[in-house]
Amino acid sequence: MSKSAARFVCQECGAVTAKWAGKCEACNAWNSITEEVARDAAPKGLGVKPGKRIEFVGLEGSTTAHLPRLMTKIGELDRVCGGGLVAGSALLVGGDPGIGKSTLLTQATAALSTQVPVVYISGEEAVDQVRLRAHRLGLSKAPVQLAAATNLRDIISTLDNADAPRVVVIDSIQTMFADNVESAPGTVSQVRTCAHELIRLAKRRGFVLFLVGHVTKEGTIAGPRVLEHMVDTVLYFEGDRGHQFRILRAVKNRFGATDEIGVFEMTDAGLQEVLNPSALFLAERRGNVSGSCVYAGVEGTRPMLVEIQALVAPSTLSSPRRAVVGWDSNRMSMVLAVLDSRCGLALSGNDVYLNVAGGLRITEPAADLAVAAALVSSATDVPVPADMVVFGEIGLSGEVRAVAQGDARLKEAAKLGFAQGLVPSSPRKGKQAASGPLSIRSIGHLQDLLGLFRPGQ
Repeated sequence: MSKSAARFVCQECGAVTAKWAGKCEACNAWNSITEEVARDAAPKGLGVKPGKRIEFVGLEGSTTAHLPRLMTKIGELDRVCGGGLVAGSALLVGGDPGIGKSTLLTQATAALSTQVPVVYISGEEAVDQVRLRAHRLGLSKAPVQLAAATNLRDIISTLDNADAPRVVVIDSIQTMFADNVESAPGTVSQVRTCAHELIRLAKRRGFVLFLVGHVTKEGTIAGPRVLEHMVDTVLYFEGDRGHQFRILRAVKNRFGATDEIGVFEMTDAGLQEVLNPSALFLAERRGNVSGSCVYAGVEGTRPMLVEIQALVAPSTLSSPRRAVVGWDSNRMSMVLAVLDSRCGLALSGNDVYLNVAGGLRITEPAADLAVAAALVSSATDVPVPADMVVFGEIGLSGEVRAVAQGDARLKEAAKLGFAQGLVPSSPRKGKQAASGPLSIRSIGHLQDLLGLFRPGQ
């Protein structure tokens, strides 16, 4: 008979230890180690049954070069997924509680159910609760098959047949329970086992699998990190409760571009697509205000214009405040240090606040120059021209470096009526970004930027 052995597993990172400890040595999390019972794969002293021989094939074969896509008819979701859903793929959707994950998947399944059979399995809500949400969204007539279940064995027995649906939603993976694993639902062992079996079934039967995942307080998907490696696509649903905008971001996609985003607006009728995010993010912008700058960025394959706001105020504290929303605080500290050391603009005695309007989070280093322009504008009380867009990366010596897709950024700005562009000097002589109707001003160092904000310039 196989023996049962106790082991201690960290519920944050999945590290296994021989005894309990208050702190995990792998991820430094406190009170995350719990005891689980593991069964030996085979009794000791007995041989292992040999497996079947694997057949190898060449890279060239009968597989089609372009996989057929199943369209959800929600343009922003299809964009983030790489142009539609691929049969047999597994997608992991994570986000904060109440951000709209279930709402988005309810709308997507309702749209897909008019084309193919769709199953929605909820482990968190009863069937009546899902029906209430569908009724609120006006989707009660959609032919979606609902079920409330958490037992993995029952779910697999139901789906593993020739008449398997084309799309399956599991809401959420942390509530699923495998009865052959002796641990509570949501633990590392349960999440890993349930996800593995469901993904294997999806690959074998060829249906699209959506897994909803909870997130930790740090914003990452709860459970073992291997969960993100197992699936084909990882989608994060981001947003601020103070804003109606929601950002669906692909951080991993085997069938499309990564870092692609889709923009939605939360309304009483559910999530509505935002076809022109730049115009929406700039809708409430006021011109001729110091500390405001329009940044021309790129999210995935889409150019996007957002407003960056900065406020530099005198501080009475021994350690002035540094508050950043929507950008990397360490990168802002670097920009402040370069302005002080290379340009002589001392802001160390001031409180500095930085905000990306609209709730969008920017990760591009191309936003350095726009942040610097907003900081200098606030410090000198000289507004950035209202019809100017700014982008560029800043080096530690104060040089302004070129960034990718400059043409696309300027074309988007011209489309929205901007007339000027402040861009880095091109490293190649005579090589400039196609500006179209925009008047382009190139700068090579941050000192050139400070010259634009002297009174009377």
